[in-house]
Amino acid sequence: MNQILVTEKLYVTPDLKRKRKLYKIVFFISIFLVCLLSSYYIYAEYDRNKSEEVSQALLSEVKSDETAKQSTDNDAIIIVLNEDEAANQAEEPTNEVVSSTIGDITYTTEAIISIPKIGITYPVLSETSDALLEISVNRYWPEQDKMKPNEVGNYCIVGHNYRNGKMFGRLAELENGDIVELEDMTGRTLEYEVYNKYVVEPTDTSCTSQRTNGRKELTLITCTNYGTQRLVVKCREA
Repeated sequence: MNQILVTEKLYVTPDLKRKRKLYKIVFFISIFLVCLLSSYYIYAEYDRNKSEEVSQALLSEVKSDETAKQSTDNDAIIIVLNEDEAANQAEEPTNEVVSSTIGDITYTTEAIISIPKIGITYPVLSETSDALLEISVNRYWPEQDKMKPNEVGNYCIVGHNYRNGKMFGRLAELENGDIVELEDMTGRTLEYEVYNKYVVEPTDTSCTSQRTNGRKELTLITCTNYGTQRLVVKCREA
């Protein structure tokens, strides 16, 4: 019996002890990393849901503003008609953007994009920044400051590619012939038909070209391949 115990002790070498200790350290580090990654994922998902709430609140405010504006316009038309000034009223400019304040931040919306196939509707914010991209899709490219939605030219919209399908997370599902709807702040909605889809490098901005041969076009852009490239979906007025 003593011989067996001695034999077992001989097998527990210093090298084996080091390996056991190393395995324990690796195990605890693995557990820590799993917990850390899980916490990060949960927080990221929470943050995205909060951003989604803001974008939908913006959408509700824009819709409410449109309804109120239409009601005010109708009343104004009745008054103007009574004063025989309908022609002058018709020439007054309409709002091209809607400003909404959520918390302490004011957002400017200039369009609403809806893609029935992937079930999304978002306000299009009039500027592009990292902070605004967390909230909703953005009108893209500084050189397009004079470009308005639903006008002749190439109106570009950029949005995040979220794995949960929010924003432009399902943009890759679109195919030629699918419809994208764009409503401007005058209440006019146009349908655009997808005619091309491709992937480019981040430095390739040729998809934003305004050479449309007099057509109204819509370009949707998001990240793909883990953010290393850009997915571009090209649409033109149906």
